[in-house]
Amino acid sequence: MLVIERDYAVGVMSANNAPAAHCKDGDIVEFVTRDCFDDCIVSETGPMLPHKQFSNPVIGPLYIEGAEPGDVLKVDILKMEVADTGIIRTTPGCAPFDDIVTEKLPRIYQIRDNKIIFDDKLSLDLDIMIGCIGTAPAGEDIDTKTPGKHGGNMDCRKITQGCSLYLPVTTPGALFCLGDLHAKMADGEVASCGMECRGRVQVQVHVLKNVDLPTPMVVDDTHMMTIQSEPTLDEASVTASRAMRDFLVKSCGLDSIGACMLLSLVGDLIVCQIVDPLMTVRMEVPLDVLATYGVKLP
Repeated sequence: MLVIERDYAVGVMSANNAPAAHCKDGDIVEFVTRDCFDDCIVSETGPMLPHKQFSNPVIGPLYIEGAEPGDVLKVDILKMEVADTGIIRTTPGCAPFDDIVTEKLPRIYQIRDNKIIFDDKLSLDLDIMIGCIGTAPAGEDIDTKTPGKHGGNMDCRKITQGCSLYLPVTTPGALFCLGDLHAKMADGEVASCGMECRGRVQVQVHVLKNVDLPTPMVVDDTHMMTIQSEPTLDEASVTASRAMRDFLVKSCGLDSIGACMLLSLVGDLIVCQIVDPLMTVRMEVPLDVLATYGVKLP
């Protein structure tokens, strides 16, 4: 199995990034990730280590042979694990708690036996997710702190082990990257970060030709989800909802009004995060509803 080590970190999603590795359609690849602080916070009171290179680094990029602009990259997330410590750090101006958050304050938590030791009373089950994952955009470079049509820092907690993520291919090879693992994060990410961790992720990549899908898109055991990021939550809610509506019209044979009505009955609109440069929202539809209309996702 191909392994891309943590040394191959980048701070932007870019068509100009040199590939860290090449693989073929269908290959399984493991990414060894840094945390979003570039592994530099080692104390709650001391300074960060001086070697920090990136804010929110991702590992890669991976060049997938045969991936061409117009294709869709399907990423099956097979296995995830995190280190035995995690970090949460407050950030002024980056969350709804600016009434009390006035400084960058890190706290380090122990992770044991698949539990996060929050304090002497509370332990929380691990629920590992990928915060930043995407392909290279065709135009200008995009910072890895920012989500967009390419994926990026979507901070969607449904991007986890067992799901499939569908991303657009806009540059040759797709130039796929991932990083920013969280041992746990609630929808909204309201304190500016989740339980930030180093870790490992195994994925299998598939190049899909001649498909029309509303990327970025996630499919798990029960739901299909459109994910969209915009300057405001209102705008992200509109684009995520319209992406799903248009998919229902094309795939289910519904008229536009019928698709809107169906989404008002079965489509859950959920905030992924409110703390990145763009806000991220997902629209979820049950797979059994799609199956009723004969929809089979690639």
